[in-house]
Amino acid sequence: MRTAKISLYDLFEDIPKEKREETRLSFAISNRLDELMREKGLSKKQFADAIGHRPSEITRWLSGEHNFTIATLAMLSTFFGHPIITVNSR
Repeated sequence: MRTAKISLYDLFEDIPKEKREETRLSFAISNRLDELMREKGLSKKQFADAIGHRPSEITRWLSGEHNFTIATLAMLSTFFGHPIITVNSR
């Protein structure tokens, strides 16, 4: 068996910073959705039915790999009555 001669840290360093930030934000959004769903006691199916989407789409949203539009984020914030993301202005 061969052993890797490159560390995990080195592998991550090869990923462009923008892609790492995109991934971090995507997972933060999916974690926030999961948190809000749990607070409301909603299953994927109940949530999907409430917003007129399919449960499979909710699964994609919770995977951390979905590219949300601003319109979808606004709809979700309105539905939950809490922001999904916040933008700091200076």
